[in-house]
Amino acid sequence: MFIFTLRRLLTAIPTLLLISLVIFLLLELAPGDPMANQPLTIPPDVREKMREALGLGEPVHVRYWKWLVQFVWVEPLYLFDSAFGTSFAEGEQRIVSWQFRSPVFDTIWQRMPQTLWVVGMAYVVGVLIALPIGIISAYRQYSWFDQVGTFISMIGFSVPTFFTGVLLIVIFSVELGWFPSIYDTTLVVNSWDTFVQQVRQMAMPVFVLALFNAAQISRFMRASMLDNLNQDYVRTARAKGMRERTVVLVHVLRNSLIPVVTVIALGVPQVFGGAIITEQVFKVNGLGQLLITAIYANDLPMVQTLSVIFAVLIVLFNLIADILYGLLDPRIRYD
Repeated sequence: MFIFTLRRLLTAIPTLLLISLVIFLLLELAPGDPMANQPLTIPPDVREKMREALGLGEPVHVRYWKWLVQFVWVEPLYLFDSAFGTSFAEGEQRIVSWQFRSPVFDTIWQRMPQTLWVVGMAYVVGVLIALPIGIISAYRQYSWFDQVGTFISMIGFSVPTFFTGVLLIVIFSVELGWFPSIYDTTLVVNSWDTFVQQVRQMAMPVFVLALFNAAQISRFMRASMLDNLNQDYVRTARAKGMRERTVVLVHVLRNSLIPVVTVIALGVPQVFGGAIITEQVFKVNGLGQLLITAIYANDLPMVQTLSVIFAVLIVLFNLIADILYGLLDPRIRYD
């Protein structure tokens, strides 16, 4: 397993380099100019100096190399310095956002808590709801529980999140006034009242995202359980007199989790990427909204950095899913 993990990590390096290069070139070919939002009264010579200050006067390969060095070497050094009080990255140029005129990673760290609070909590709740629903629906196939679970899952997976979010705002914010429609990112939880306020403003966006995630994962869980419930080893275990709970929750569930682990693991990077549509609906100032505003402002360093971070997370959690395969099923070995 160690050799397999090391080999996958070494293979991921050229893969991520190629992904970062493709993203950089695609952003270069995209229309737009970061100076387009500046006032038209700026003289041409001043505008040209501003372009040079942003690094736009250098060739494409030079800018890509500088960004790569900053992403791989300089930013980790700054993180190490902030954690241990050293000064290895002192004087080094960081990745600077054209829109905010500040280091990209500082802005990302500021927006990360809002995304993890809402999107992360919604994903955890969705997984915790989806797994038991999928297990019970498969074990009691065609029962009323299965029918209701299938109906709700189809609604949660088919109805777009922006419609569900607007519907909840109209019902619970406008008509009933139970929950706020706008997420207050400046709220500091330091008392019971502020904690209740935080729960109230998280309720609707978490419900919207949890419903969507649970609908998808529960369908995978149900299909995988049904496939394993009809296998020969299940009949053999029952013939040996094993308790039904042991057969279902140990033997069947363990084998059924193998394909579901892939779905869950590959969905984790979406947590860090933020729910772009839901964050826009509820005005959550997270990473999803940050990416949208960066695209609108043609902030290439911000878009490039966020896109590559998402790619790194996808490769990393794909590797974690492969490792979990070997832990769930002893027959799977990568020797």
